[in-house]
Amino acid sequence: MKRVAITLLAALLVTAFAALGTWQLQRRIWKLALIERVDARVHAAPVDAPSTFDAGRDAYRRVQVEGRFDDSAQTLVQAVTERGAGFWVLTPLHREGGGTVIVNRGFIAAGDRGRVAPASTPVRIVGLLRASEPGGGFLRRNDPPANRWYSRDVAAMADTRGLKDAAPYFIDAEASAAVDHANGAAPVGGLTVIAFSNNHMVYAVTWFTLALMSAVAGWRVLREEPHDPKR
Repeated sequence: MKRVAITLLAALLVTAFAALGTWQLQRRIWKLALIERVDARVHAAPVDAPSTFDAGRDAYRRVQVEGRFDDSAQTLVQAVTERGAGFWVLTPLHREGGGTVIVNRGFIAAGDRGRVAPASTPVRIVGLLRASEPGGGFLRRNDPPANRWYSRDVAAMADTRGLKDAAPYFIDAEASAAVDHANGAAPVGGLTVIAFSNNHMVYAVTWFTLALMSAVAGWRVLREEPHDPKR
């Protein structure tokens, strides 16, 4: 009876670990396909910014939009980038044909918070579609009444600024969209970080190794266990 229990336990562990390893290989295939799709979007010719947004279909799609910026409804969102700590400058862009898109004009250093250069209008912006970031940052929630923002929450910004026709996404402007101004600090565009964690092969090897170790351990225990047909 004991040998049967050991065999069943070893078989269960091997099956479970092997299934997890197979699942990680499937996840790796999916992740590589996602990375390939996003890379193609980022380097494609820009298309007109849509009115709707689907993260699986549109995230990081390269788009273009024309209109006039509304500096009076600008929002600064705390950020940490390769240039240090500071803020993202998010400004509504009223489109020529109607509708509003919130544009992340780029990054400014913390010391430049009070002297952001006015946005030039009219303007044509080229950038990447980004999904809204609702709620706030890690352990810090957005506080719209106090004008404290830790994430680029499009819906909350639109509601706070009275933007009734805002698109459900924002656009990260490319570097070329940042223009130097003598009367203020120009936001630096083109700092979008596109990185997808892809450790699935490591995880798969780990699970398959555990499956092999379980099989070997079960075999060794059975080999050392006395075989008694009456037990």
